[in-house]
Amino acid sequence: MLLKSEGRKSKNVASIVGMCHVSVNSWLKRYKDAGLAGLLTKPGCGRKPLLNKTTDEQAIKEAVQANRSRITLAKAQWETNPSEESKSVGRQAFTNFLKALAQDINASAKE
Repeated sequence: MLLKSEGRKSKNVASIVGMCHVSVNSWLKRYKDAGLAGLLTKPGCGRKPLLNKTTDEQAIKEAVQANRSRITLAKAQWETNPSEESKSVGRQAFTNFLKALAQDINASAKE
C-alpha cells in the first residue's frame, strides 16, 4: 500500500514485493473497500483440513503406538480402523498431523 501511495505502478510494486500485478491490485481493492481490516485473511479461507484433532487424534495415536517404526503401517491401520469413518489421506498430510500433535504435546509438557 505504501509503494502504491508513492505513485508507483502495480507492475513496479509487484516486481519489488515478488508477486504479480493482479495480486497487487487485488490487495489494493481490498484495502480501498475495507481499510486495514480488508487486508486480514478471513477465517474459512483455504482448504479445510482432512484430519481433525478432536475426532482423529485418539485413533491416530493408537495406530502409531502399534506401529511406532513405520508411519506407512500406522497410516494404513488407521485408515482401515472399523470404528472410525473411512478416511484416506496422503502420507504427507498424515505426517504433518503427527508433527502438529507432537508440537501440542511438547508445548503442554513445558507448561
